[in-house]
Amino acid sequence: MPVWIMGPSYLVFMGWLFMGIAISADIFMEAIEVITSQTSMVSMIDHDTQTVQQMEVVVWNPTLANLTLMAFGSSAPEIILSILEALKDLGKPAGDLGPSTIVGSAAFNLLVISGVSIAAVGEEVKKIDDMGVFITTSVFSVFAYVWLYYCLSISSPGEVTTTEAYLTFSYFIILLILAFSADKMNQKKKKRMEEADAERSK
Repeated sequence: MPVWIMGPSYLVFMGWLFMGIAISADIFMEAIEVITSQTSMVSMIDHDTQTVQQMEVVVWNPTLANLTLMAFGSSAPEIILSILEALKDLGKPAGDLGPSTIVGSAAFNLLVISGVSIAAVGEEVKKIDDMGVFITTSVFSVFAYVWLYYCLSISSPGEVTTTEAYLTFSYFIILLILAFSADKMNQKKKKRMEEADAERSK
């Protein structure tokens, strides 16, 4: 077909594919939200009345849910593309599709989404609720790019060794542990401040 027909045809087809990805991603994210919103009843002792109270608490820690399930759900298309390319090129040099989708998605999330979120707030001032978790994830986000550059350009140019792969996965585990610890410390800090406010109000 002539170029003036092929160009618009490709654009329409790509738009159709993007719509399909958006629909499947929405279904996937809704399923994850159902999982992370599950709650359970626990017994808590009210120190003021010395009675046992039933409280509803979420099963999933919000920080861990955001760093695992929610991150996996939002990056599912890129992960699937990388897996398909890896399976297609087994025993051959890796192509550019996998790394490009992962790095592009991470850069888009870190830069564009953060910028749009800040601009959308407008003149209203909003504060970060948990600076510990924010700093932890920010440091690891920048470290991920530095580590990727080190692996592919300095340590083993053009390839990722088994040791580097295991280290990369272990860094993710360390991120979860540090973020979870920072979240718990923030919860304890809030609880102490609420108790102090309650004491002052008496």
